[in-house]
Amino acid sequence: MAQAEVRLCALLLREHFGELVERVGRSLLQTGPRPLRLLRRDTALLLQQVKQALCVLIQHGLVQYELQARGLVEYEARRERILRLLRYPRYIYTAKTLYGDTGELLVEELLLHGHLPMSCAVARVAERLTDTMEDGKSMDHAEVSSTFARLADTHFIQRCPMAPERPPGAKGPAAPTLATEQRDMYLVPRLGPAGKGKRRHEEEEEREHQAKRQKQEGGSSEPPPDDGIYWQVNLERFHQHFRDQAVVSAVANRMDQTSSEVVRTMLRMSEVTTASGAAHTQPLSSNEIFRALPAGYNIGKQVLDQYLALLADDPLEFVGKSGDSGGGTYTVSILILGDFGEIWGYFGVIWGRFGVVWGDWGEFGSHCARIFRLLLRKKHLEQKQVEDFAMIPAKEAKDMLYRLLSANLVCLQEIPKTPDHAPSRTFYLYTVNVLAAARMLLHRCYQSVANLMERRQHEMRENRRLLDKSQRVEAILASMQATGAEPAQLREVEEMVTAPERQQLESLKRNVSKMDASENLVDETIFVLEAFIESTMRRA
Repeated sequence: MAQAEVRLCALLLREHFGELVERVGRSLLQTGPRPLRLLRRDTALLLQQVKQALCVLIQHGLVQYELQARGLVEYEARRERILRLLRYPRYIYTAKTLYGDTGELLVEELLLHGHLPMSCAVARVAERLTDTMEDGKSMDHAEVSSTFARLADTHFIQRCPMAPERPPGAKGPAAPTLATEQRDMYLVPRLGPAGKGKRRHEEEEEREHQAKRQKQEGGSSEPPPDDGIYWQVNLERFHQHFRDQAVVSAVANRMDQTSSEVVRTMLRMSEVTTASGAAHTQPLSSNEIFRALPAGYNIGKQVLDQYLALLADDPLEFVGKSGDSGGGTYTVSILILGDFGEIWGYFGVIWGRFGVVWGDWGEFGSHCARIFRLLLRKKHLEQKQVEDFAMIPAKEAKDMLYRLLSANLVCLQEIPKTPDHAPSRTFYLYTVNVLAAARMLLHRCYQSVANLMERRQHEMRENRRLLDKSQRVEAILASMQATGAEPAQLREVEEMVTAPERQQLESLKRNVSKMDASENLVDETIFVLEAFIESTMRRA
């Protein structure tokens, strides 16, 4: 594993779970699968600490385990899943966009705890929503359960694998194999009578009352109806949604808004039925697409057929057509992200946000980018052809090609005329290995995110005293306002933070906000690069 990935994974683990979990996760990332005994030796932690860290990592799906032939259980870190911690804000924002505040809080709770039963997640979200309402109002559990069911119906959440049931008294294996029936993956259980969310002090009083009643009745309590059924966020479904949005955006940039809405409708109709690794969506007839179009698009059936024909005839093959009976059926190509050299919208996103590659070379940067685009179009060119097509002097073109070659952005292919490979009788062609270039860019993106995280953490450490002081003053102000303090008293407390300190706090907030936004932007680029690499590998 590349050092940049290990560094980024370790930073993410430390930020989300603390130092102990980070030490265990880093050890697994660096050494590979390890049994508990060796893991304890590598980390120099207490056995109980290692077990607790592994419990946290397993609950969040960041570590997997496997029973070996000799009876030992080996633990292995899931690098791809750890890197997804960087995308958590985007998952939560997407849930908010699609399902409102309730969907946002449900996805946030599941991501925060790794996995939860439906009854527990619904109760937590209802309680949080009730806290934001006016006095006397509360959130009904039925509304939260309805949003939970909609998330499950669209496959944004799914059941966690479960251990197989065993007879009473039977000894279980050291590492049970978890599995879930495909038909039950998105089946929402029926909960008991719907309740209402309670405010925090009401919830605490009710828990104390229930604990006393259970103690009087002998300590027995009835389990919830969904006991043992846990739910988790389906990250692949979110990635499918991001990919669909990228395809719709590419169609809109190349054609027009109506064409993108036709493609969006086709993707929405097959979003649940199309497998995550499929090359195309499920085939749809033009009549089905026409009936599913949004009401706001008043286009006739004949106009829709013309748009579908244009999409099918486009060189980028956004839409594929098969058969002619009944007008034929249409599919949306999902592997379109593999056309790295032709979809200039994605090219602009990747290279525009990754200007550091060219920025390091000063005034040569734009010329290098021109040569790179030229090689993408022409595939193979000699140095003289690069000079002519790019309209760059020979000396500069030679220097730029050497820089690109040194950065592994282009490669040199030798084609000898004779078996002796004499330089005078050999063609030297420059070409772009797009897969290697994408992997190099991905590596640089990981480095950029890690640098941003370390810089943000450094800024927070340097201003820790000031942040603590600001939080204390805000807490004092909140308590005084609750007790009805005089305005003069409030102003006196506010003046505890001086004007220079306020300016420093504002500057810190602006810098941290910029770094957070930069992390999200780089993560979008990472998603495009990963999608390109995955689709290219699948095509190969």
